[in-house]
Amino acid sequence: MSAVNNDDKLVIAGHEFNSRFILGSGKYSVNLIKAAVEQAGAEIVTLAVRRANSGTENIIDYIPDNVTLMPNTSGARDAREAVRIARLAREMGCGDFVKIEIMRDSKYLMPDNIETVKATEILADEGFIVMPYIMPDLYTARDLENAGAAAVMPLAAPIGSNKGLSSKDFIQMLINEIDLPVIVDAGLGRPSQACQAMEMGADAVMCNTGIASAKNVSLMAKAFGGAVKAGRQAYLAGPGRVLENGADPSSPLTGFISE
Repeated sequence: MSAVNNDDKLVIAGHEFNSRFILGSGKYSVNLIKAAVEQAGAEIVTLAVRRANSGTENIIDYIPDNVTLMPNTSGARDAREAVRIARLAREMGCGDFVKIEIMRDSKYLMPDNIETVKATEILADEGFIVMPYIMPDLYTARDLENAGAAAVMPLAAPIGSNKGLSSKDFIQMLINEIDLPVIVDAGLGRPSQACQAMEMGADAVMCNTGIASAKNVSLMAKAFGGAVKAGRQAYLAGPGRVLENGADPSSPLTGFISE
């Protein structure tokens, strides 16, 4: 962050973070984690518990100690499964942060908002810092706030699509109405889209595929990191008005040479 924003922290359940970029789970590689941390400044990295120790490498070994792990419940089809996965992650030593992902549909991978609220209430009562991934719906967000969620994570577009802010108007409702951090998740494929989300007033953004699928992963991570910072600064600066009709000269229309 620039000097003017040194005190502008992302605060989640009392935990402070300097970075507002979060690395999502999925297309993991050692190079992707390194780029996200070193180039984009990620201080939170999500982790699918079922992938934590698959194959010959344990991906946890490559996440720096100063980065907060946020296990997710990827693979859960209902609240019961999500709760079981979250408890398993805590037992594995992954801490209290948990991202709730509940999907019954394997084609569109849309989160099940109703089951997500159920899981959030159970896990919040058990002391978890619950970060639910949802379809951007104001009623659901309010229910999650009442259930003890630490933040809400509405999708921008379908997971892995790189389509950008398809649900922009609905995300803006959450930003305007919910007294929790709003972290835009899933579908952001370009740094400009991350910047726009931050300009809207989002507290943070999460990205994975947009960086992992780039030809130059390290450079794209750096671009996302810069875009998130620029968008946040623009939001704090207070963008100027937008004229619906006509134009407004930047200089007075007086003092012409002919006069």
